[in-house]
Amino acid sequence: MPTTRGATAGAKSRTENTMTSNRDHTAAADHEAVARNVEAFRLAQIAADPKALTALCADDLSYSHSNGFLEDKAAFVANATDGKTEFLSITYKDPTIKIVGPAAIVRFHWQAEMMTGGQKVANSLHILMNWLKQGDEWKLLSRSATKL
Repeated sequence: MPTTRGATAGAKSRTENTMTSNRDHTAAADHEAVARNVEAFRLAQIAADPKALTALCADDLSYSHSNGFLEDKAAFVANATDGKTEFLSITYKDPTIKIVGPAAIVRFHWQAEMMTGGQKVANSLHILMNWLKQGDEWKLLSRSATKL
């Protein structure tokens, strides 16, 4: 019997190692997918690309600006692509991504230069994004900005 117990314990250990390895692989893949979407979102903002922004955002998006102005998905995409603001640059400094089940918490320091109302404006914000895994895709569910 000790041999059987040892063999069973060995098989259980291999199964646990495989499960841990699969979990680690999934977490790494999710982290990479969120990072790709965050970068795609940054580029879509600079390009004012309505198709890309629509694809990256969840239907229930809650997008909060640093002045407290709140937009749903339709309003965000419309306002981000209306041509009233032209982004010259957007940088996401020191990003962090934490995967929590089907959610991802993303934080970074936003630095941007833009043309608005004929004037060049720079701003510096702290951003909190929440991404939700819907099927195999990560979608931006909420975004909040705080002035620095």
